[in-house]
Amino acid sequence: MTGLDTIRAFLDTSHAEFDAELSAYCLRELHPLPEPADDDQGRVQAREVLDWIGHAGWLRTIVDGDLRQLCLLRQRVAAASPLADAVVALQGLAITPILISGNEEMTSAWVEPAVRGAAMGAFAMTEPAAGSDVGAIGTTAVRDGDEYLLNGSKTLISNAGIADFYVVFATTDPDAGTRGLTVFVVGAATPGLEFVEPQVMSSPHPLGRIAFRDCRIPAACRLGEEGEGIKLGLQTLDRLRASVGAAACGMAARALQEALRHVRAREQFGQPLAGFQIVQDKLARMYIELCGAELLVYRAAWEKDRGAERITLEAAVAKAGATEAAQRVIDAAVQLLGGRGVLAESVVDRMYRSIRALRIYEGTTEIQHLTIARKLLAAAEEAAE
Repeated sequence: MTGLDTIRAFLDTSHAEFDAELSAYCLRELHPLPEPADDDQGRVQAREVLDWIGHAGWLRTIVDGDLRQLCLLRQRVAAASPLADAVVALQGLAITPILISGNEEMTSAWVEPAVRGAAMGAFAMTEPAAGSDVGAIGTTAVRDGDEYLLNGSKTLISNAGIADFYVVFATTDPDAGTRGLTVFVVGAATPGLEFVEPQVMSSPHPLGRIAFRDCRIPAACRLGEEGEGIKLGLQTLDRLRASVGAAACGMAARALQEALRHVRAREQFGQPLAGFQIVQDKLARMYIELCGAELLVYRAAWEKDRGAERITLEAAVAKAGATEAAQRVIDAAVQLLGGRGVLAESVVDRMYRSIRALRIYEGTTEIQHLTIARKLLAAAEEAAE
């Protein structure tokens, strides 16, 4: 649950071929992966998974720019292993700003190794005082000849401590708010870049705090011009946000699959749970939610692939709609499994803990709603003129 029937109208023959090969790979290599016992084990597994999927060639789709293919990748991988999906997501977030900027030196240094799985990236935007409000970023980058001096701290950074390079958002003009943001690529071994401490999530995931203390980097590590950081960040999220919804669909599909297996096998009051109409109603609602979420995701990806310069509205709808729907589907699956559904060893419990973060990262649901409303209001204003 589900195949490609729901979204077939948005796909080409090449996508179906890609999906068939990918599904077989995930079933063979990723489904058997146990959930890491703790955060330390999760960090080790994340590096291992990066090596596997990089060598298998799956990360090439990030560079190829086929968003529907990237969505298929994240949907299938997330269904098999939420941790593996996080690896794919972070490689995309780290690679895409470099690709958009056209910085050939950084592309050569980091993108190709990242695609091969030889280098792990991280996207360092969030700070203790700057989450949705990126204009509050306090990390500074002061020009000093042909170099910049970075000072500040970042929190809730995925791959912190195990990444080989960080895409860092800092301000080169503290008085300019978002207009003063600039993006840099900083190698993990750069003096002055410190891994402060890990931060532990309910679902094992490499996360932590990093700090910059008089961290000196060459000006060539800057992506784009000074002050173009917000533009580069928004373009990156615009390209990738729909794929978050795809990952959510994968987790929801896995939960529905587990629920179907359970209600067919579990007997109560003399019959399988599947025989009760209240259970059938819940299953139907779960499937409807999942189909709707998939349509939102692949419609947005289709718009991008057919040449739309920006899909800000479509991506926001896909991300908010799919992640919220997936949360409801997975919650229903936990309910259907009853006590088994809240055991840490249960697949649906793993999906329940994993899906929650997708409603927050790359823009919370509430921020997506603001984006959608503003686009609608702007369109209404234009139509009224």
